[in-house]
Parts: sequence; C-alpha cells; structure tokens
Amino acid sequence: MATNYEYDEAPATYDDAQRQDLGYDPNFVPDSVKSFVVHLYRHIREKNVYEIHQMYEISFQTLSDRLFKDTPWPSVDAVAHHVDNDQVFCLLYREMWFRHLYARLSPTLKQRIDSWDNYCSLFQVVLHRVVNMQLPNQWLWDMVDEFVYQFQSFCQYRAKMKNKTEQEIVLLRQYDQAWNVYGVLNYLQAFVEKSNIFQILEQEKEGLEQFTATDGYDYSGGSNVLKVLGYFSMVGLLRVHCLLGDYQTGLKCLLPIDISQQGVYTSVIGSHITTIYHYGFANLMLRRYVEAIREFNKILLYIYKTKQFHQKSPQYEQILKKNEQMYALLAICLSLCPQVKLVEETVNSQLREKYGEKMARMQRYDDEAFAIYDELFSYACPKFITPSAPSFEEPPINYNQDAYRLQLKLFLYEVKQQQLLSGVRTFLKVYSTISLGKLANYMEVDEPTLRTILLTYKHKTHAVDSDGKIISNADVDFYIDDDIIHVVEAKPVKRYGDYFLRQIVKLEGVINDMDRIKLD
Repeated sequence: MATNYEYDEAPATYDDAQRQDLGYDPNFVPDSVKSFVVHLYRHIREKNVYEIHQMYEISFQTLSDRLFKDTPWPSVDAVAHHVDNDQVFCLLYREMWFRHLYARLSPTLKQRIDSWDNYCSLFQVVLHRVVNMQLPNQWLWDMVDEFVYQFQSFCQYRAKMKNKTEQEIVLLRQYDQAWNVYGVLNYLQAFVEKSNIFQILEQEKEGLEQFTATDGYDYSGGSNVLKVLGYFSMVGLLRVHCLLGDYQTGLKCLLPIDISQQGVYTSVIGSHITTIYHYGFANLMLRRYVEAIREFNKILLYIYKTKQFHQKSPQYEQILKKNEQMYALLAICLSLCPQVKLVEETVNSQLREKYGEKMARMQRYDDEAFAIYDELFSYACPKFITPSAPSFEEPPINYNQDAYRLQLKLFLYEVKQQQLLSGVRTFLKVYSTISLGKLANYMEVDEPTLRTILLTYKHKTHAVDSDGKIISNADVDFYIDDDIIHVVEAKPVKRYGDYFLRQIVKLEGVINDMDRIKLD
C-alpha cells in the first residue's frame, strides 16, 4: 500500500505566505517539497516502482496545484543538497520542472533552450552510462511525449518571426542547434538502437524473452529505463514523422510493434491513444482507409468503456480532446470509404450523434461538402511543423501555418478526386452486371471518359500496405469482361460474438437489479 505523505495537508508556514506576497523565489523550498524530493530520491534508489508512480502521478500534481499553480517549482540548485547532489536525480527533477513550466506557464526562449540542454544531458546519461533504475512506464512515456511536444512547440514558436525582439533573434542565431530536427530524430533513433528493442520484440515472439508480459519491467534486479525508452521512442518517431508529413517513414518506425495485440504501449493510456491517433492519421493520408477505420473503431470503443476510470488523471482533458478528434477523422474515413460494417454499434451511434448530419452533406461533394472536409481536417489533424530555421537575412515573416496549409491542400485535392467516384459507387451498388455503354449513358459521359473514371475508382480504392502489397478499401469492386461490368460486392461478415456479449452484459445488469430488490 502506498505511503500517505499528506503533502496537501501540510500547513502553510510564514515563509509560504511571505513567498506568495513577495513573488516567486527559485531558492525557496517549502517543507512539503523537501519531503517530496527526499522520498522520491529514496524510492528511486530502492527501485520501488509503485511508490515512485504514486509520487509522480499523485503527489507531484497535488503539490503543483497547491503551491505552484502559476509559478515554477523551486530550482534544481535549491533542492540538490537534499538529494546528495545526485546528477541523475537532478536531471530527472529538471525534466519535471520544465514539463510543469510548459503546462502552467509560457516558457521564454532561454527556458526552451535550457530544456533542450537538459534533455541532451539526461539522454546522454541513459545512452552512455549504466543507469541502474526502474521508473514507471507512465514517467518514461511522458518523457518521450514531452520531448516531442517541446520540439513541436519550439518549431511553432520559431516560425512566428514577425514579433520577435532583437534579443530573441540573437539567441536563435546563437543556439541554432537547439531543437534541431536531426538532433531530435537522432536521440529517438539512438534509444531504439541502443535498447535493442527490435531484437527483444523478435525474441519475445519466439518465447525467448519476456517484455510485454512484464510491461517492460525488469524483475531480476536490472533496469527498465533504456528498454522502455527505446520502445516508446518508436511511437515518438511515428509522431515526429507525422508532424513532418512523412507518413510512410512514420509507419515503418512503428512496424516492430504489433498494434493488433495488447503491448507495452497499451499499458499507458496516453501512449495508447497517441499511437493509434497517429497510426490512423498516417493511414488516412496514405488512403489506407480500412486500416484507419479499424483502428479508430477499436480505440474509440476502448475510450468509451474506460474513460470514467481516468477522470482524476491529469491527462483526462487530453483523452477527451483526442477522442473528439478521432471521431472527426473516423467521419472523414467513412465519408471517403463507406465501410460502416467495420464500426461497432456503440461507436457508430456516437459518430451519428456527433457528425451524422455533416457526413450526409459530405457525400454531396459540393462546395459545402468541401468546407466540412476542411473544417474536420483542420480540427482533427496534428499541428504540422516546418523544421527548418528561418532566414535571418530576409524581412521577418510568420511561416508557422505553411506546413498545415500544404497538408490541407493535399488532402482536399484527394477529396476532389473522389468527387466522381461517389456517382460510380451508387450505380455499381444497384447493378450486378451493366454494359459500359449503358453506364456511360446514365453518367452522361462518353465511353472513353467512363473507362478513365473506372480506372480512377480502381486506383483510389486500392492502396499499398507497409509490406508493399496492394490492398483494397472498396466496399464495391468490379471487373470488366467484353464491355460488360461485373460487380463484386463485399459481403459483410456476420459477427455474433458482439451481439451475445451485449446481451450477457444486459442480463447481468438485470440480475444485479433483481438482487438489490428486497422482498417482504
């Protein structure tokens, strides 16, 4: 059972009140913070993962809400002597310090650069020294997640050049390697390679290694830090490549993880959602709509069933936001590829409630439909970045929206190309066989144009998967034999299991209600 340190109950001292009157003093360390760092340091040295997790997830948030709502935590120099000036602990503390700063305040350019330097120092220690620690998966995931987020935030910040002061421009010139895209990618790739996570996951398939079964923890007295950071870095690489618009490379980085199965990535809700969100989005942009629909459906059903258990989590708002974004992406996928049979009844019901009317209008492919596609894409897409540094010799301009506008343009161009396909699909659903001449007459085009449209339909309803195989997204397919179109409609697979599961749950509910009734 977790020790109850009762940080939130510690009485405010005179110094606490004085500090609030006089403003933030980075060297002032309240007693509750001293107690926090001393206990956390001790638990890290003892490899007490459960206690570390409790302190990291609960105590840190409690203290932040109570003492540091709109100020940073005490500086690392102020707490270092309480933890024997331990270098690794001080780096971990600073990582949390900067994360709190980004979450509660607006970091200055110097603080952004200092955070980069701290990550470099921390990652160098993990990569090149023996780090004999066990840290909770939640913390290790947050480390990778925050690293990528701060990179994204820095790129957006740097791209807004118009309002930069002379001092900021001097700093950007001086620290031009801070949050460099190659540096970010190199660290993530170094974790993947140094951890040997590829080999570990391969050996696990052969029964020679236990990684997923232990959630990445080492119960033989070793460390889980490098292995789990290597694992989560694959998700980090997917996210970075999605932000850069390189979806093919992003999906390749995730190949060692079998997302059709439970894995370490599902042990942390934030990691689970981030993985599937970016995986689904990348597949959407590569026209692999069926794969995107299948994964969005699974994660949305999972969130629907489990979100009430995360209401007290600091990530709850982010879970709800990503949930809404993925419903918008699912609406786009189903409008471009009407494969409703792949969607669970619960998810479909929620989707119709949120976007039913918009999805009906999206099928018309007129200006209003394109405006809705634009709106949903803009709401649900990642915050794309331009990783290159600005040209300091030219007049300052803001280019933070350039990458987003390019991806939106490419997406809407793809939607426009689908315009004629909705008409073809409508006719193909009605007929089992139809001559080219008759269909051309119905669609009011000549036969050569119809052949072009049918070839476009074939092209747009097929995509290349990560193994290089051609896969079909079509709910209605066809072939042409002697100027006759033969329609092959995919038959929906009847799934009885889900129906029986729903009925069992209902029956259990009725039995529980009956048990509560007291008979006289």
